[in-house]
Amino acid sequence: MLRALLIGNGQTQPAAFLKPLAQAADWVLAADGGADRALAAGVTPDIIIGDLDSVSPATQKRITPEKLIFVDNQNNTDLEKALDWLLARGCKSVTLTGFTGGRLDFTLGNFLSLVPYAPKLQLTVAGPGWRLYPLVQPRRFPCRPGARVSLIPLKNCTGVTLRGLKYPLKNARLPFGKTGRTLSNQTTGKTFAVSIKSGLLFVYVEE
Repeated sequence: MLRALLIGNGQTQPAAFLKPLAQAADWVLAADGGADRALAAGVTPDIIIGDLDSVSPATQKRITPEKLIFVDNQNNTDLEKALDWLLARGCKSVTLTGFTGGRLDFTLGNFLSLVPYAPKLQLTVAGPGWRLYPLVQPRRFPCRPGARVSLIPLKNCTGVTLRGLKYPLKNARLPFGKTGRTLSNQTTGKTFAVSIKSGLLFVYVEE
């Protein structure tokens, strides 16, 4: 399964966090100005994609022209341009980082942009000390014992079952916008599992 790391133009991630993610990926992409963030952490992208209005001239000089992919479409974001490019090339798993921090509207917009891609890609949003997974089908997650886990329904969800957590659920219905039953759960071992029959959840895990 092809795995990609996609770096955004949000908060610059420490080299100690970003480099292992890059080493585990088959492709490293930067969404436009995310290339500056990548290079600042010592990671050179394989591809820089977007409308190229925020990547610095200095970075463009350091990257060979064939690595720069200009997409002239103002109706979608650089994040969406990059995910579309990866989908077209058969990528199935994408870790995203650098899409939080800075402007809150950008952060919220980035999270919501992932919703239509969740059925097509295995997505992980990563930051130092946390992961966020858009989930539309059953999945098992690695974790440390005692880690905090929260589930946020982005649609009405049915058939939600939790295993390996302090507060389990079985075949539960989670309405969109209701999080009283699903915030601040806790892992009991080194893995936990979330099953879902319909809907979409954001699964937040602290490391």
